[in-house]
Amino acid sequence: QVQLVESGGGLVQPGGSLRLSCAASGSLFSGNVMGWYRQAPGKERELVALITSGGTAVYRDSVQGRFTISRNNAKSTVSLQMDSLKPEDTAVYYCNIKMSNYEYWGQGTQVTVSS
Repeated sequence: QVQLVESGGGLVQPGGSLRLSCAASGSLFSGNVMGWYRQAPGKERELVALITSGGTAVYRDSVQGRFTISRNNAKSTVSLQMDSLKPEDTAVYYCNIKMSNYEYWGQGTQVTVSS
């Protein structure tokens, strides 16, 4: 079993920054992929960014150049630095880890971008 605990959400004005963090614990396999998804009210959950254990990162087009994903393999953590935030970034953000045939989710953290 794997547990994911997120932190760092909140309310920020447009153009501001937030940093989300996620700590994984439990039976972790090497070669896993960690990432962040988000879900806005009335919309489907969507991928924001993911990063492999080797450090290869992938971003959705709308956050490219504004968000940066990073991970610390020794500490089993993944972070998402979000800059130049826009109102359309408002959503619940979920940490995710995929390894072998397993997938786990965090409980979610609210990010609200509003003036």
